[in-house]
Amino acid sequence: MKEIDVQNSIRLALNPYAIVFRNNVGRVRMANGRYFDTGLPKGYSDLSGFRKSDGKMFFIEVKNEKGRLREDQKHFLNTMSHYPVITGVARSVEDAIQIISQ
Repeated sequence: MKEIDVQNSIRLALNPYAIVFRNNVGRVRMANGRYFDTGLPKGYSDLSGFRKSDGKMFFIEVKNEKGRLREDQKHFLNTMSHYPVITGVARSVEDAIQIISQ
């Protein structure tokens, strides 16, 4: 399964429990030849949001069954884990539900 398909399945499944944001990061070449990078830091998780029940914030990095975390993604999740938020890596809907249920 493609990572985007896993991500979309997770977004739909979490809808009853949480407000979920899909975080896009990219680089675009403008007409003048310069590049524009989006404002999120490198490694920022694919999905973020908060639980509807208590407002607890979460960051979820989505990977398919073969996907591996990049160093910047590991660093971001590690940094966020030092704060009172939920972090995790989800390879399935079940993983994501378990992560936000912490």
